Amino acid sequence: MSDSNAVYIASVVATYWVVSISMVYLNKVLMSNEGISIPAPLFVTWYQCVVTVLICWLAGLCGQRARGTARYMPVSAGEGEPADAPKSFFAQFPKAEYLVGQAKAIFPLSLVFVGMITFNNLCLKHVEVSFYNVARSLTIVFNVFFSRLFLGIPTSLKTILCLGVVIVGFMMGSHGELNFSLIGTVSGIMSSLFVSLNSIFTKKVLPVVDDNHWKLTFYNNVNACFLFMPLILYFEGRIITESIQQLTSSAFWSAMSVAGFFGFSIGIVTVLQIKATSPLTHNISGTAKAAVQSLMAFYLWGNKPTVLGVLGIFTVLGGSLLYTFVKMNENNAQNAPPPLPHQTEMSSNKV
Repeated sequence: MSDSNAVYIASVVATYWVVSISMVYLNKVLMSNEGISIPAPLFVTWYQCVVTVLICWLAGLCGQRARGTARYMPVSAGEGEPADAPKSFFAQFPKAEYLVGQAKAIFPLSLVFVGMITFNNLCLKHVEVSFYNVARSLTIVFNVFFSRLFLGIPTSLKTILCLGVVIVGFMMGSHGELNFSLIGTVSGIMSSLFVSLNSIFTKKVLPVVDDNHWKLTFYNNVNACFLFMPLILYFEGRIITESIQQLTSSAFWSAMSVAGFFGFSIGIVTVLQIKATSPLTHNISGTAKAAVQSLMAFYLWGNKPTVLGVLGIFTVLGGSLLYTFVKMNENNAQNAPPPLPHQTEMSSNKV
C-alpha cells in the first residue's frame, strides 16, 4: 500500500468517525436541550428530511451539469473508461424528479423509514448518549429474525450464539444504566425493529428506482415530509406555537441545518469508507467508533459510568463484531467454488 493510499484511507475513516459522532451528539442537543431547541422531536426530524430533499435536488442539478460535460466521469467509473479523465463527485447524483407512480411504489418503505427515524430520535431524546448504542443494539437480532421469517434464510448455531451475546449485553447495559428510561429503551428497541424492516423493504423497492440509492433517498425523504405533517400538527402543534423564542433564533436553525447536512453526509461517507476499505473493515470501524462515542459521552455529557453499564457496552459491541465475522465467513463459504473432481479424489485418497 502506497503512502498516499494509506493517507486517503485514514482520512476517509476519520471523516466517517467525525460525521457520525457529530451527528449523534448534535441530534442529542436538538432532542433534549430546551434552551437551544424545542421539545418537538417530530418537527426536528421533519426539518432534517426537508434539508435532505433540498441537498438531493441541488446535488442532482450539479450531477446533470457534470454529466453534460464530456470530460467528467462519475466517481464509480468502471473498467474500460479513460483513466486520465477527471472524475466528478457530483456525477453520481441523478436528477431529482418526483414521479407519482414511483412514489406510490416506495410509500410502504417510507412508512417504515418514518418509524425508523422517529423512534431513533425519541430514543436519543430520552436515554443517555453513553447508553444510546446499547439501546439500539438489537438490530442484528431483528435482522436474523426477519430474514428467517420473510426470506427463509437459515440461521446457524454460531449466529445464534452471537445474538445471545448481544442480548446479554443489552440486558447488562440496561441494568447498569443509572438514569434508565423505559420510554427511551422501548424507542431504541422499536428503532432497531424498523431499521431491520427498512433494509428488507429497501431491497424490494430498489428496482423501482433503477437500483439507485440516491433516487430512493430523495423519494423517501419527500414522502416522509408529507407523512410527518399531520403527526406534527396533532402531537406538537401547541408546543411549536409556544416556542417563538427558539423559532426566531439563528442558533436553533443553524444547528438544525447542520444536523440535516450531517444526516445526508453520513450516507456519502459510509459509501466512501466501504469503497476505500471493505465491508468487513467498515463494520469493524463502526464498532470501534461506537465504543469511542459511548466512552466520550461519559466525559462530554457527564454520564456516570457503572461497571455493569460499561460491560454491557463492550459485550454488545463484541457480540456485534463476532456476528460480523461469522456472517462474513458463512458468505465466503457459500460463494466458494465447488472442488474439482480430481481434487475430491486426491482428498479421498489421503484419508
